[in-house]
Amino acid sequence: MGIKHGCLKERRRVVARVGYRWYTRLVALACYALLLMPGFLQVAYCYFFSSQVRRSIVYGDQPRNRLDLYLPTNTNGPKPVVVFVTGGAWIIGYKAWGSLLGLQLAERDIIVACVDYRNFPQGTISDMVKDVSQGVSFVCNLIDRFGGDPNRIYLMGQSAGAHISACVLLEQAIKESRGESTTWSVSQIKAYFGLSGGYNLFNLVDHFHNRGLYRSIFLSIMEGEGSFEQFSPEVRIKDPRNREAASLLPPIKLFHGTSDYSIPSDASINLVEALKGVGAEAEVILYEGKSHTDLFLQDPLRGGKDDLFDHVVSVIHAGDEEALAKDASAPPRKRLVPEILLRLARHISPF
Repeated sequence: MGIKHGCLKERRRVVARVGYRWYTRLVALACYALLLMPGFLQVAYCYFFSSQVRRSIVYGDQPRNRLDLYLPTNTNGPKPVVVFVTGGAWIIGYKAWGSLLGLQLAERDIIVACVDYRNFPQGTISDMVKDVSQGVSFVCNLIDRFGGDPNRIYLMGQSAGAHISACVLLEQAIKESRGESTTWSVSQIKAYFGLSGGYNLFNLVDHFHNRGLYRSIFLSIMEGEGSFEQFSPEVRIKDPRNREAASLLPPIKLFHGTSDYSIPSDASINLVEALKGVGAEAEVILYEGKSHTDLFLQDPLRGGKDDLFDHVVSVIHAGDEEALAKDASAPPRKRLVPEILLRLARHISPF
């Protein structure tokens, strides 16, 4: 009786600690969003009312199989395309989270397709990978109808979206190396951009548990520890059976802040080392002192010069002298949030 009573008390203490941690993170998230609201409102207005945005185009038969297209105002000639997969801890991802990036890239004559996908608990990791692959297939096969160049498609993901899109790319390469029938080809992807992603689930499970994404939830999302290897690109690429698949991969560029505590920058460093170890073309670019949200939110909302944005655009426009000349003369991007609010948001960010 005494043992049962002690176990019950300990369980209550654990529940109380879990509840308190989630409550504090929820409050921090609300304050973070409130501080950035001046920028969010401007982006939301464009998202809902701009003629450049085509929202919720159906690409599959699942409820979340929708994508948003951000189209340049200049319609002269086919445009390069970025397929973007948003983050959200595999739980709160949504295609509209990519609207700021989509609008800003469209200003540089680049079409952006933000792909939505089933989140947990509506789906697990295999569903997410399947959805995103189907979205990529839609873009590869039909983007010419919207003014896109099917020969200049780039795949990009942020945070959980970087993990999912990396899984999609590697899975596609493995299928092609085995001669399986596919609806799109890795050769159509000119480069992969991974922003603040995690690529080895074995290394992340304890880290996430300590930060509040508890082991039981994470294991449910990833379909158990037995699936970790299948959905860990860093591990899977080292398998000798996938050596031919590695040779099919496009150039891979990973971006990560050194002060990212949500997903440490070692995640990108280790994947690049693994890719290089099997002969793939890969590079990691680290941003000193940048956090998990600096590169994707605070810096773009700050306006002006943005090294990450400029790097991505320069890769996409490489070899296009006219586009590079326009980039060089493009006006500085508009500031959307006052600096003091950005600094406060960074200080209280729960990410």
